[in-house]
Amino acid sequence: MKNRMAVVALLIECFLLFAVSVAQTIQVDITPAHSTNHFVPNETLGGGIDRIPAAAIDKDLLQPALEQVLASGWQPVTYRQNTELAMEAWHWNPQGTWSDPSGKGYFTGSATPTDMIRYSYGYSLPHRGTTRNDGTGNAGFSRLTDGDLKTYWKSSPYLTQRFTGESDSLHPQWVILDFTQNQQVDSIRITWANPYATRYVVQYWTGEDPIKAQTKGVWETFAHGAVTSGKGGTETVRLSDNPGPIRFVRILMTESSNTCDSHQSADPKLADPRNCVGYAINELYLGTTTADGAFHDILRHTPDQEQTATYCSSVDPWHEPSDLRSTKQAQVGFDLFYTSGVTRGLPAMIPVALLYDTPENAAAEIAYLRKRNYPISYVEMGEESDGQFMVPEDYGALYIQWATALHRVDPTLKLGGPSFQGVNKDIEVWPDANGKVSWLGRFLDYLKQRGRMNDLAFFSFEHYPYDGCKTPWGTLYDEPDLVSRIMQVWREDGVPANLPMFITESNLSPAASETYMDMFAGVWLADYIGSFLNSGGNGVYFFHYLPLQMEHGCNDSPGTFGMFTVDINYQIQQPLSQFFVSQLINLEWVQPGAGEHLVFPAKSDVDDGAGHSLVTAYTAKRPDGQWSVMAVNRDQQNAHRVRIWFRDQMERDANFFSGTVEISTFGKNQYQWHPAETEFLAHSEHAGEQPVIAITKGRADPDGPIMHSRQTGGKDAWYDLPAASVVVIRGKLGAL
Repeated sequence: MKNRMAVVALLIECFLLFAVSVAQTIQVDITPAHSTNHFVPNETLGGGIDRIPAAAIDKDLLQPALEQVLASGWQPVTYRQNTELAMEAWHWNPQGTWSDPSGKGYFTGSATPTDMIRYSYGYSLPHRGTTRNDGTGNAGFSRLTDGDLKTYWKSSPYLTQRFTGESDSLHPQWVILDFTQNQQVDSIRITWANPYATRYVVQYWTGEDPIKAQTKGVWETFAHGAVTSGKGGTETVRLSDNPGPIRFVRILMTESSNTCDSHQSADPKLADPRNCVGYAINELYLGTTTADGAFHDILRHTPDQEQTATYCSSVDPWHEPSDLRSTKQAQVGFDLFYTSGVTRGLPAMIPVALLYDTPENAAAEIAYLRKRNYPISYVEMGEESDGQFMVPEDYGALYIQWATALHRVDPTLKLGGPSFQGVNKDIEVWPDANGKVSWLGRFLDYLKQRGRMNDLAFFSFEHYPYDGCKTPWGTLYDEPDLVSRIMQVWREDGVPANLPMFITESNLSPAASETYMDMFAGVWLADYIGSFLNSGGNGVYFFHYLPLQMEHGCNDSPGTFGMFTVDINYQIQQPLSQFFVSQLINLEWVQPGAGEHLVFPAKSDVDDGAGHSLVTAYTAKRPDGQWSVMAVNRDQQNAHRVRIWFRDQMERDANFFSGTVEISTFGKNQYQWHPAETEFLAHSEHAGEQPVIAITKGRADPDGPIMHSRQTGGKDAWYDLPAASVVVIRGKLGAL
């Protein structure tokens, strides 16, 4: 028996020695010249606040909810401007003046502080020309195929020579028809409004999708598709001698009649030049012409989402009071935003509407904030112009006009954009005359060619790396490369090395699901923040900062973008995994406050045998002299024990944590999400109800807290990384 026990003990010892000898090390390169970044937490690690239900505004910005939000540790705030995603004009101040004295037209908010602004709203655009885009979802409709000859699409006046100072041919405006499948086409009928195009071409697309894949095809002009002397009214153009199978058709307009639209006043004293520039179309018809000269339309004309889908280059921001559709959702009013405590008194990133607004309204907004003495860190220009299908030169033209107006109010403002959607690859558009397809590259070229690069003080984009309905565990392995690679792409497009780079909105996916509540989301968050900073990022904002109710998400699962679950009255019920990981990042990994941190590269040799790192690590040297390693164990089944070695290439020996080491652990033993039970409804029992509904509430059990422990460092110290966990290991190094 003794011999048998001795053999077992020897086998155990050999196994342990073998386990120690194989891949179980985190190597940190602390060579001073190899530091990858430096940052200050209360300027760099922040949260984002968007348009939300008015009821959420009323509850989330009060105690005790606000105290729990702030407990996550996120510091500065970026104010997200959601109205442009829905193709709306933003009344950041409900009080203001209309360009038409009758109380409609172009709205400018009052720059004079009076009553407290608690909410602000978006107004739908009556001259909208896009059926749906990446922000509106399936809400609203285009006026190009709505079947109503009293309505019309009109392009933005700010993209005409009167405002750009450039020929209209440099900013051609366009509308696109999508039949969803090939149709036989040889003729088009355009019922023009004023102003109409005197010069335009009608084209068809040779590829699959000119909106989603703009470099996989070309626009070809129909054989008889060039019109050089348009007369307005109703024009029928025989595009080709014989019908051909077509799915997408574009009307590209380069010269305007500059005749005034239906809003122009008969009184010359009230004339508004914005009503008399650009292009306007009442209705479009497309199909075939038979031998008897009869035109046969194939489009569907309805004022809803079933209309033949259209897209447009821009929209005139003209509107009137009745275009305020709902006040149930709102942007937080600036006064409430700055006085509630959510900003912690720190300067905030503020947006101005640009795609569907006026420079006067944007300038008035900044003047208002300055008069209130509210601190502004940066001003973000517009929201997701790529998702609104705006070409870079048009965005550039608006950017310059808005920059001029804003710097007239305050020359010290730091302006930037364009707040790209969360993409993982370069954004490509139809090639320009030189064959260039990079959206960002062409925008930067536009600024450079006009000597206006000084108006770009930062570059911003969003980060939503995953399809919310496709998140197997293994996708976690992709995140460090996804975020670092897209940042490299932006630099290759021409973003100067000294220009700050911000991710101003981010989370797992643009679509909610229960993945957000799972430990998956917490593990991802640590990897994402660490990778962004390690790649040289200058500012990152968690989204969504304020608590929200569950919403219908991917695969019919309920989800929330927030860090908490709330009840019907927005009272916080439970913190979720991203709340605890936020605390690890903001309160344990970094030293809260205004002290500078240095980031150093770290790499583990723990992998899955297929080239995937199971353990990633991010190292910061804090201003208190401690070194802090955030280790992420992405292995969902297995714990790992690692040594941590610090190496300076100028020194001969490795270094290690010395003395007492503080360890903060959050993983499966601290948190587990139990999903809601759901039920299928063959036919909804209530109006607007989803076909799959939750019949129980999901819950986290256990639900934190973070586990804190201490151990002694040293050369032979091992650190435990539980399965699916984030662990912060912090202490001082011994002398080399």
